[in-house]
Amino acid sequence: MVDTLITVHPNLDPSASPMEIVERKGLGHPDTICDALAENLSLALCRYYRDRFGLILHHNVDKALLWGGESNPAFGGGEIIMPMEIFLAGRATSRYKGVDVPIGELVEETVHRWLQDNLHALQETPAPVVHHLVRHGSQDLVELYERQQQTGIALANDTSCGVGYAPLDELEQIVYTTEQQLNAPQVKQRHPVIGEDIKVMGVRRAGGIELTVACALVDRYVRDAEDYMAHKQQIVELVQQQTAGITDHPLQISVNTADVPEQGSFYLTVTGTSAEAGDDGEVGRGNRTNGLITPYRPMNMEAAAGKNPVTHVGKLYNLTAQRLAEDLIAELTEVRAAQCFLVSRIGQPIREPWVLELRLQLAEGAGLEPIRSRVEAIARSRLDKIDQLQHELLQAVIPVY
Repeated sequence: MVDTLITVHPNLDPSASPMEIVERKGLGHPDTICDALAENLSLALCRYYRDRFGLILHHNVDKALLWGGESNPAFGGGEIIMPMEIFLAGRATSRYKGVDVPIGELVEETVHRWLQDNLHALQETPAPVVHHLVRHGSQDLVELYERQQQTGIALANDTSCGVGYAPLDELEQIVYTTEQQLNAPQVKQRHPVIGEDIKVMGVRRAGGIELTVACALVDRYVRDAEDYMAHKQQIVELVQQQTAGITDHPLQISVNTADVPEQGSFYLTVTGTSAEAGDDGEVGRGNRTNGLITPYRPMNMEAAAGKNPVTHVGKLYNLTAQRLAEDLIAELTEVRAAQCFLVSRIGQPIREPWVLELRLQLAEGAGLEPIRSRVEAIARSRLDKIDQLQHELLQAVIPVY
């Protein structure tokens, strides 16, 4: 068993502090789009490698840029003047045992399929321009990857760290739930005016909880300024319904606060995303692997999306740290809150981290020594399951953004 530092802290919950800030960038935010496209390209490569060669080959396609287009939104329907452009870059095994891998085709197919499946108002607009910038990986990393295939022991292909915590507090649940519900398929069916580009910023302070929701409205479903304001009020009511029961704090909801109706300034879009004109995007600038941006919690800057799910600890350790923290909460009634920190060393087995620290907040009257061996056993069990993550990722049951 790897040496584990276990420490006890009186309070790991930021809700005990006078203020807390939580953010989530929604499905259609340009940064989230980049995360999604990079991750889906990695999964497409994994499936191709596995189906064609019987194993997942080395790749990391975790670099993406969305260059926003130009548009002219208008009540009743506007137009796209210049489509957005998407640049997917990284490294991947492009030839194996004499067989060329159609990376360019996989890039094109992945981008267009994801956009069509996830941005409902994009259907009638010009197709985005896609740039394939994936090259073959460095020889040393390819050899490291092949070495672990021969031994059956996955070796870390980076020196990196992962962090996780549990449980989510009240504000985190509200912010996460708000975006998820506004972007739920059933809401889009009933309210097609709501675009996928939704960003939620939550602030808790003495007076209660304030949510600022930026929500791109699809212009062809908005008749005029009065209709626009009615849709904004409808969004407020939807959020109130969705967050009912999560908190007893007073909840103030503001939508599209940059609007200036008297000057004819509204958050209207043709496609439901600011990527059409107002914003650009990059991988790694948005949500962490638990789907949130939480400056009052431990976080790191790792961009998990697009990294290979076999050896890249930048992805695997963040997912494992989060799950380990959740395991401790679920399995030990003595643990009220948990934080997990993992560090890898390149070339070493991913099941044997260089550093593992667990910070625990215990229930009143509970002590560490009676549960220490159980904490270590839970940690060992979670590390032993790290190989299973690749299968769950391929089944698209684990979000990473």
